[in-house]
Amino acid sequence: MTARHATVLLVFGRGVVRCRDGYALTPGSAARVDAAVAYVTRHRDAFLAAVAAGEPARIVFSGGWAEACEGAPEPPAGCREGDLMLRRALEAGIGRYADLRAETRSRSTLENVLHVAAEGLLTDLREPLGLVSHAWHLPRVRYLTGKVLGLRGAALVDVPVAGAADGARRGERLAYLISRVFLLGARDAAALRRRERRMVAWLRRTEMLLRRRAPAAAPISTDLLEEVIRTRSALDGRV
Repeated sequence: MTARHATVLLVFGRGVVRCRDGYALTPGSAARVDAAVAYVTRHRDAFLAAVAAGEPARIVFSGGWAEACEGAPEPPAGCREGDLMLRRALEAGIGRYADLRAETRSRSTLENVLHVAAEGLLTDLREPLGLVSHAWHLPRVRYLTGKVLGLRGAALVDVPVAGAADGARRGERLAYLISRVFLLGARDAAALRRRERRMVAWLRRTEMLLRRRAPAAAPISTDLLEEVIRTRSALDGRV
């Protein structure tokens, strides 16, 4: 059986940084856009065929300003993750093969999927849906996409980005497991949001407790604290 190529992609952001000229994508975010561009280039015939048949050929770039979780001011309009990712994709020339859209309100991976769904950016979705992110991030992305959109298994296609810092990879593994525990049984958007807030609040409390109890002479406690910080960063949307 011939493998089906996704002609609708959802690209997850990985941060924006302040720079001298304003705002720029982190290397991780840029790599995810480049992976989407490479996928479209490899399968451009499938995208062109979809357009010719009147079927959806779309790429959605999702990302707002993760640091808003810490109270940091948000970038001005046009400078959030989704905006900058879309701009990079247009500069790469893939707008000729697909309709490019941006979601710019999200602050976490869960919110990426929730806002894309709420804004109707995938309402005319033709399966399979391609998920573009780092390989270590994709298990949680698949889980959350199943929760929000009801898509699982062959209805999803992984478009992985190679490479990552070990710390991000380790934090993501725990973030995935904790997400499955805290989100168990939650189905609608409101319940998922409540559970995510509780999950992040629990990690923050755990982090504060460990900071008080982890002197420099206690390497095990210090290592655990670092793991909790990495996990909270993952859940706050920094991966």
